Amino acid sequence: MKKRFTLSSIARHFFQGVLLLAPIFFTGYVIYWLFTKMDNLVRIYIPHVGIVPGIGFLVILVGVTVVGYLSSPFLAGRLFDLFDFVLERTPVIKYIYGSTKDVFSAFIGEKRKFDHPVLVHTYSNDVWEVGFITQNDLRSFGLIGMVAVYLPSSYAISGKVVLVSRDKVLPLSGISSGDAMKFAVSGGMTGISSL
Repeated sequence: MKKRFTLSSIARHFFQGVLLLAPIFFTGYVIYWLFTKMDNLVRIYIPHVGIVPGIGFLVILVGVTVVGYLSSPFLAGRLFDLFDFVLERTPVIKYIYGSTKDVFSAFIGEKRKFDHPVLVHTYSNDVWEVGFITQNDLRSFGLIGMVAVYLPSSYAISGKVVLVSRDKVLPLSGISSGDAMKFAVSGGMTGISSL
């Protein structure tokens, strides 16, 4: 049977191609952008060769790794704690530094906050949202028996925090935090075998 190409089938194939290529292009663009920005921070000139692309990126990568390594020993850890203490108490800077530090430590590091995936009722008993418990005790707000749940937004790095009664929260056992986050951020498009 001969396949006929109509305007609607061509449009459908075009958008199918866009859906396949857009995530690849976007990921590649972000990697290229990060690489270029980091590489431009450190420009190293080599005689008879010129500026070699990638050296700056490599220097920054090694530098960040060394800083991470040095932060673990006792003395260097104390220096970083002192630096952290000063920034946390400097007017204006403390808000920027504290917020940025909290966001990064929520995703990586030893004090990760998004490690308790849950389903939560927010609007009605028939609607569940994927979230992460970030605070188990809200007595400082005068709320007994309630928890703070972070709800990530789909296709964004933003989200919101809701304070709900503990009985409206259902822990997601058997599902990793990473899988739950991917499911929520992808708008439910990423499959989870445990669901």
